[in-house]
Amino acid sequence: MSAAPPLPQPASVPDYASLAALVARAFPGAGGAPSCEPMSGGASTRRYFRVRVPGGTAVAMFVPDGAKAEEAGKEGGARPRWPFLEVRELLASRGVDVPALYAEDTDRGWLLLEDLGDDTLAAVLAARPERKQELYTRAVEDLARAQAALAELPAASVVASRSFDFDLLLWEIHHFREWGLEARGLALSTEDAATFERIAGRLARSVASLPRAVVHRDYQSRNLMVRGGGSLCWIDFQDALLGPRVYDLVALLNDSYQSFDRPFVEARLDEYARAAGLGPGPRATLGRDFDRVTVQRKLKDAGRFVFIDRVKGNRAFLEFVEPTLAKVRASLARLADDEDMRALSALLARVIPG
Repeated sequence: MSAAPPLPQPASVPDYASLAALVARAFPGAGGAPSCEPMSGGASTRRYFRVRVPGGTAVAMFVPDGAKAEEAGKEGGARPRWPFLEVRELLASRGVDVPALYAEDTDRGWLLLEDLGDDTLAAVLAARPERKQELYTRAVEDLARAQAALAELPAASVVASRSFDFDLLLWEIHHFREWGLEARGLALSTEDAATFERIAGRLARSVASLPRAVVHRDYQSRNLMVRGGGSLCWIDFQDALLGPRVYDLVALLNDSYQSFDRPFVEARLDEYARAAGLGPGPRATLGRDFDRVTVQRKLKDAGRFVFIDRVKGNRAFLEFVEPTLAKVRASLARLADDEDMRALSALLARVIPG
């Protein structure tokens, strides 16, 4: 008996014929080749297209070979389900608003999803800044509810299989050193390099020890879609994992693309604490945990923005490097009673001009 031919794999160039077949399968009345309009994306290699279907539109998501290899996440046995699909199914089953899935052809790299329009939280804030408190209150309360609903996970869940552990957190801090400093010609002296290494290890260990929950990993204004009634739909959730419960609050309230004063942040932390049922003790430590995770997360972000420019040729994120570092400095100032944070603040002041 001859061996079965290998399953077709997605190419780096979209196969529009297979997309047309997928649309025809999901929408039998579509007829002919669908109209396909490219949509703007983020920093990933995934590509998005708005497709005209009977009575409206859908979004086609294309995942090239490299992105699919990264998304597979598991080795051996049967070909794994894409983490995007597995996480979407998990979130939907626990009451989290996620895009509807119309059809999939993962062999050729395609998913066909609900079109949520162009109203990201960031876009709505730009057009309607008076809605800021309303929408961010909704976002922190949604997060608290989701964390509670996801407190127990299926044993085989891809989310349960990965976490923000010490190694990953430390790698992210080193990512900042490599790209946020050295790639920009801001090399550390021998003494500063040793200081940075000591602080990086202790910071990663302390963040890894914080109370944990399911983490979206990039819960910010460009990854929340505002529906007509004001509810928020999650997108870009395929990297969800276990990590500090405050992590998504940092991504949201210290978003590199937005700027909030501390009273606004504290009010949202109060709302989160109430929604999560945190008593006075845990609420008292929440702000300090928030600042500590801000230092780790925002250092990584600043380095990542430079990496995206130098390695992927996308300069669109460079304008956010300095605002992101400003958030690090503000959190370091609030943690000035901690010797490591004082030393890190002084180090950054020496090394980064201005």
